[in-house]
Amino acid sequence: MTFIQQIDLSCRAEVEKFLQLPYRLYRAVPQWVPPVQSDIRRMLEPHRHPFYRHSQAAFFLACRQKQGPAVARLAVLFHRPYNQHNHERTAFFYLFEAEDDPEVVRALFAAGETWALKQGADRLIGPKGFSPLDAMGVLVQGFEHRPAFGIPYNLPYYPALLEACGFQPREDILSGYLSGKAEFPSKIHQIAERVIQKRGFRIAQLHSRADLRRLIPRLSEMYNRAIMDTPGNAPIDSAEIEDILRQVLFFANLKLIKILLKDEQPIGFLLAYPDISAALQRTGGRLLPLGWLDWWLELKRTRWLNINGMGIVEEYRGLGGTAVLFSEMHKSIQGGCFQHVEIVQIGAENQRMLRELRDIGVDFYKAHRLYGKQIGGNIR
Repeated sequence: MTFIQQIDLSCRAEVEKFLQLPYRLYRAVPQWVPPVQSDIRRMLEPHRHPFYRHSQAAFFLACRQKQGPAVARLAVLFHRPYNQHNHERTAFFYLFEAEDDPEVVRALFAAGETWALKQGADRLIGPKGFSPLDAMGVLVQGFEHRPAFGIPYNLPYYPALLEACGFQPREDILSGYLSGKAEFPSKIHQIAERVIQKRGFRIAQLHSRADLRRLIPRLSEMYNRAIMDTPGNAPIDSAEIEDILRQVLFFANLKLIKILLKDEQPIGFLLAYPDISAALQRTGGRLLPLGWLDWWLELKRTRWLNINGMGIVEEYRGLGGTAVLFSEMHKSIQGGCFQHVEIVQIGAENQRMLRELRDIGVDFYKAHRLYGKQIGGNIR
């Protein structure tokens, strides 16, 4: 028998039960990287996380006995700006973890779907999270490798569990490896120099975190303009981008954050940061009491660099801004003495970007998959 419980976010014991399940499931999996506990905990704190200013989420646990240990968990999100932007009635599922038990998982998703229907949803897709920084999908290729910082890892049977619940593959998201010794074609740097001279583009000089914070209002505007014509995204406000930067700034190297400017207006970006996954494994994702020290030391010694996000405002695409960002990416790799680079989570449909990255030596060796299903008997 399966018992499903929607957890009470004001009950510390229930929240802890939800948060601790992955530590049991992955205790014998050397590749798994625990999340930053303070970040994952904030997702269950409506008074702190900016998502709840406009949207709702519910969290579910499955147990085989009423007071027994959790064997599966699930979050279901109804993201109103996403639905308004895309003219949909879609709910997301996220933070899914489970033992290999299809009956339990079916009961868990049935509860989640019931909640989503009450919010007005007619479709459920995922894994997809609270903000653009939250990685997407279920890992389907690359189980032998440790994930990049912030990118999900799951047990190999997860896709079969989702498909047993009626979910169908929706799209694949690829991550690739680039050697830190790779030489970019000189043509990229030459084009970048010409574009900077001809178009008046430049890279913002960030000397302090205050410099980046001063750009926050314009960064949210830039992001929204960049995704305006792209389905499957959602606009964000200044509070949300400040929350994203709060997470990034804790471990960021400002030399690795590239903001492309035109007449002092941000028109593009490239986000890169040192990978501290090894430190998270050692500390269990805990900042306190001394986790912060291990993380700080890992920032200094890691030879892995993650590149997680690049975009240009639509009206400036095709004018050479991509070459400028690629050239800056190469400078970051060389200047930081990184030996390994992971470029994470690029949609498989973005063939132009994938081709350009393969041309500079990127080997796409990991894949995550988004799943979706209609709910409530509606077919579109």
